[in-house]
Amino acid sequence: MTQPHKATCHCGAVELRVTLSEGLASARRCDCSFCRRRGAAAVTAPLSGLEVIKGTDNLTLYQWGTGTAKHYFCKTCGIYTHHQRRSNPNEYGVNLGALDGINPRNLGDIPWVDGVNHPSDT
Repeated sequence: MTQPHKATCHCGAVELRVTLSEGLASARRCDCSFCRRRGAAAVTAPLSGLEVIKGTDNLTLYQWGTGTAKHYFCKTCGIYTHHQRRSNPNEYGVNLGALDGINPRNLGDIPWVDGVNHPSDT
């Protein structure tokens, strides 16, 4: 585990404290129908590694399909902050761009995962 990071939405209404499982090395992009539209790379945190510090009442939830994945957004500015993963419901994916002091551009090429051919769909 790494040191905790602060993550915020754009307007600051939502603030998270996040401890990443593998640090920034876990950064990935997904090409599923939802993620490719959202465009945000995510890093990995265990369920116990994410705490909403403020703005719980300002988070809105989006689910579809199997309902396993739970995607959270700030209902004021619309920024995706995190999601409980369908691929591993014991993990959160956290918006890499929401981590304070981290510019995803500085990480270079971020690997892609095949969300189009998700194992749960076969």
